[in-house]
Parts: sequence; structure tokens; C-alpha cells
Amino acid sequence: MTETLRAAPTTQPADGPARTPRQRRRRKLPGGGLLIGAVVPVLLLGVWWLVTDGTGTFSPVQLPAPQTVFSAGIGLFESGDLIDHMTISLQRVLLGFAAGAGLGLALGSLLGLSSIADALLHPTVGAFRAVPSLAWVPLLLLWVGIDEDSKVILIAIGAFFPVFTAVHSALRHVDAQLVEAGRAFGFHGVRLLGTVQLPAVVPSVFSGLRLGLAQAWLFLVAAELLASSEGLGFLLDESRNNGRTDRLLLAIVLLALLGKLTDTLLGIVERKALKTWA
Repeated sequence: MTETLRAAPTTQPADGPARTPRQRRRRKLPGGGLLIGAVVPVLLLGVWWLVTDGTGTFSPVQLPAPQTVFSAGIGLFESGDLIDHMTISLQRVLLGFAAGAGLGLALGSLLGLSSIADALLHPTVGAFRAVPSLAWVPLLLLWVGIDEDSKVILIAIGAFFPVFTAVHSALRHVDAQLVEAGRAFGFHGVRLLGTVQLPAVVPSVFSGLRLGLAQAWLFLVAAELLASSEGLGFLLDESRNNGRTDRLLLAIVLLALLGKLTDTLLGIVERKALKTWA
């Protein structure tokens, strides 16, 4: 076939390169992704109202109406208790996540880069990973007591294992040819790690961090349910004991919102890290 195929000329606007139809749609719908993501929560809120106030399918004790839960939140906010519960829970999660994720990054990097350390420590770490979260609670209460330290340590345990697993597995599977290419350019040790290996595993590292953050919120509730006098987990347990289903649902909604907020912030950091490193 002798005929040469030529691409059709692309007309570019005066202010820059041509945009695809998808890009043009995005410009026309600022915040479109946020609006689409809000569809399901709004539908769930509508169904919630329908089965409570709308049809009376559930009694107020079983499932209070959305406005009842909102009123309970306003009451706790005006008394100052709501801010206290949210603040202490968020503080515990951030401290525990920082400690657990930091240790997971360090130990995962060590075992991922060193075959000797991996053979020596990985079986032990794997055995501890199989221990259920609640099994640590009695031991922590015995050793540390019911103060803040025991709660933060439990949350750190929850955040540690997903981060460790992701970092360790990613570093063990970095393309050997990529590493050799880095060494050919004179990169060794810490410089090789920062220039070649870490950028190669950034997506996996942040996947582990986001899983670790989710685990931190799960372990927070476990810690506050068993030994706490404040926090959203404590509010859950106190509301159950007092028959305050409205406050119980409020605590669940707040846990979901705070968990989503922290995950979103970590996602922003992830996107910036991917632009810089990957």
C-alpha cells in the first residue's frame, strides 16, 4: 500500500491547544464529580426519611428520623460535648496513625530492601498480623492502663500492618532492571532508594497508607468502646446503654464523615506525591 496516511489537521483555538469533548464537559461542570458523588447519599437520606416519617415502617426507637438525629447533634453541639467527642477521637486517630504508619514504612522498607532482615523478621511480623485486634486490648489495659497511651497504641497497631504489608510487598517486587539501571547511573544506598525505588512504589505506599487510615478508625472504635470516658466510640456505647438511638446514629454518621474527610486529605497528598515522585 503506497498511499501515505496523514492525520487530519487539528484546529487549535487562539488561547491554547484543542480540548477533547470530555475536557470541555469538565469545564462546563465545575464540581461535577462532587455532585455525582452526592447522589447516593441524598438518595439514602430520602429513603431514610421515607421509612421513618414517611411510612412509619420503623419506630423512633428502632430508627429515628433524620431530623431527630440532626436535633440530637444540635443539642450535643450546644452543650459542647459533640466538639469534645470529635476532637479527642480525631486526635487519637491522627497520633496512632502517625506512629503506626511511620513504623510500618520504616520496617517495611527494611524488610523490603534486605533479604537477611526479611528472612529473619517477616515470619514473626506475619504471626503478629494474624492476632485479632481485640486480643490486644486486655494486654494493653494490663500493661499501660486505661489512659490515652493504650488507645493510641491500639490504633497504631491497626495502622501498622496495612502500611507494612504494602511497602514490603512493593519493594520486594520493584523491577530489577530498573534498579540495575539506577546503579549504572551511579546511584547506591539511600540515593538509590530515594531516586529509583521509592518513586517506583509510591502508588502502593499510598494504598497501604489509606488502608492503614481506615484501620485506624476501626481500632479507634474498639478502643473507645472498651475503655473510654469520651470520644465517638464512647458516645456509641453510652447511647446504646441509654436507649438513645438518635445519638447512636449520629456517632455513626460522624465517624463516616470524619473517616471520609481524612481519607480525602490523604488522597490530595497522594496526588501531589504522584506528580512529584512517580
